[in-house]
Parts: sequence; structure tokens; C-alpha cells
Amino acid sequence: MAVAPLAAPDAFTAVGRDTGLSQDLWRGASVDTLAAVLPKLAARPLSPAAAALARRVLATGAPGPQGLGADAAMLAARANALAALGDVKAAAAILARAPGLDRDAELSRAAAESALLSGEDARACGVAEALTVGREDIYWLRLRSYCQALGGHADQAQLTFDLAQAQPQARDPVFGRLMGAKLAGGGGAGAASLRNGLDYALSRNLGLDLAAAKPAPGVAAAIAGGQPGELAWTVPAGSSDRLAAARALASGQPVAQELAARLLDGAAKTAAAERPSTQAAALIVAAYTGFSGPDLRGRLAALSLPEDRTPVGRNLALDAAGQEHLAGETAMLALWSCADAGAVGPAPGERARIIQALRAAGLDADARNFAVEGLLATP
Repeated sequence: MAVAPLAAPDAFTAVGRDTGLSQDLWRGASVDTLAAVLPKLAARPLSPAAAALARRVLATGAPGPQGLGADAAMLAARANALAALGDVKAAAAILARAPGLDRDAELSRAAAESALLSGEDARACGVAEALTVGREDIYWLRLRSYCQALGGHADQAQLTFDLAQAQPQARDPVFGRLMGAKLAGGGGAGAASLRNGLDYALSRNLGLDLAAAKPAPGVAAAIAGGQPGELAWTVPAGSSDRLAAARALASGQPVAQELAARLLDGAAKTAAAERPSTQAAALIVAAYTGFSGPDLRGRLAALSLPEDRTPVGRNLALDAAGQEHLAGETAMLALWSCADAGAVGPAPGERARIIQALRAAGLDADARNFAVEGLLATP
């Protein structure tokens, strides 16, 4: 009997945690889209619904899109995004299985940061010691000075620290203050810094007040411990149709077509000053429930909310990916717009399009999150 060779692991094969998503998550996905979106997810704030979607798809272990291969930069970007979004354990699990860690500085940096955020300083130091390329980059000089100090090699640590701080274009006063205090025996460290894993490790090691510093999202998750759970929405008391729809969606119940129709009726009848918010609620609910029947579609078409800022090409790609049931690509295209929108989340028009595409692609729980988030944000 012929035995087919196993496919080589790629940037998305390793499992971060069980997410309930299938092994064909990345079927038909665009490598170019993944490469464009992943760095944004590590660098820009997302709304709660968008962050939950990003954590879910990125923690899933599933074969990557055709043509991706064992791309170390993509794997590092995946892990960095997970850590920045608060799923440090998933990032660490993925990097623990990464091949060739010692031969890629960016991948090694992601592994070192996830270890520092997990409180595993020895593992981070092991990653730094094993690295065979890019060892003189500023990050590795800083980490090695910390590791040498941890190991009791004060003279080596001072020399490495001086070398790191001697580079004017890369001199970091915050790291200089913290590491200088470490080398001096802990005195005069000043305030804690929680910008990244190395700052967190130094501040923790120096016994500084972590609660007094503003943490980056990944550091906040490391301090909180555990792993992010499912989103839980608190819907205020009230009898409005908007809140009734939010309660139904938050509890996993269907939204009745009659309720969607009433919201559309209300949007048409409200005063001009209140029309944008009532129309936004109607649009969000209609996007989730669908537009069944000419009467409902006619009332939907009469809404006057304008188009949003997402480029038309991305909107067309999002619609197409949803219609083709390409869950991974739909999620990433939605997250692209969410990263551009920031922590407040996408505007109503963009949100409605995302909800519709996510539902079409089979990501119903995530579509619900976006709908509830939008309804609760609508005054």
C-alpha cells in the first residue's frame, strides 16, 4: 500500500488551543491578505468583538493556505498578534513547536517575549543563548544583559548593557533606567514599565508596583493570568427593540423578523437628530437576520446611512469570501477593517457588512459578537 508523505508544517499548523474551528479554516485564503493583516493585529488596538475573532482564528491549528509553506515571518507575526491580543498561552504553545527557532531572529524574539510574559525568564534566556543569527541586534543585547544579571554574571551584564546603550539611535531611557537599577542592586528603579515582555520581566524582578503602570494588552493578559474566555455581554435593562435584539443575540437566540421590521420602521419615523443611531441599530440587526422579502429589503434600501471608509476592493473581497464560505479569509478581511477602525470598532456600515460576511462564512458566534457590540454602542 502506498503511503502519502505528510505535508511539511506551515505557519498555521501548530495548535494554540482548541477553538472549535475546522481544519479547512484557511482553505482558499490569500497569502497576501494574511501578510498584510497579521502585523496590524499586533500593533493596533481592536474592539472586544474584533479581538475575540482574531484570537479565535489565530489560535486554531489548521493547514495554512496553499503556497504559504513554512514561513517563519508569518509564524512570528501570528504569535506576536496572539500575545498582543492577550492569548499569551496560545502564542507560547505555537512557538514551542516552531522548527528552526535558533535560525530566525524574529521568530526567536516572539518566543522570548512569550516566555517573559509567561514569567519563564529561564526559557527566554535559553532562546537568546541558542540564537545563531542576529545576536547583535539591540533586542538581544538588552535581553542578554538581563539574563547575565539573572545568572549572577554582573561584569558581563554591565558590559552587554553598556554596548546596548552605546547605540544612540537605539538608546532606550526606560530600559536604561530599569536595567541600570538591576545592575546597581535594585535601588532607584522608579516606576514600573509594561510596554513589552522584557520591561515586564525587569519590573517584576525589581519588585516594582505593576498596578501603577499602564500595560500593553499582552502584558495585561499576562498579569491577569489564565487565557481569554468567551465574550460575555451585559445588556442594560430596557424595553426598546434595540435592547431586545441585543439580548436575543447575546443569549444565542434568533432575532425575529418582526423585530427587525419594527427597527426598520422606527428608523424611518424618528426625528432627524436621532435618525443616525436608530438607523445604525436597524442596519446591524438586518445584517444579522438577513433581508427576506421585498418589503423588508425596500425599507432597508431607504436607510440613509452613508458608506464608510473601507476601500471598495476590500469590501468586494470580503463579500466574495463570505459567499464562498472561506472562514479564515473572511475573518482576516474583516479584521483588516477593524484594525483600521481602532478600539471603538468599525462604523455601522462597515460593521453590518462584516456581520453579514461572517454569518455567510459560518462564523455565526463572531457575527453575533459584532452585532451585540454595535447595538450596545448605539445610543
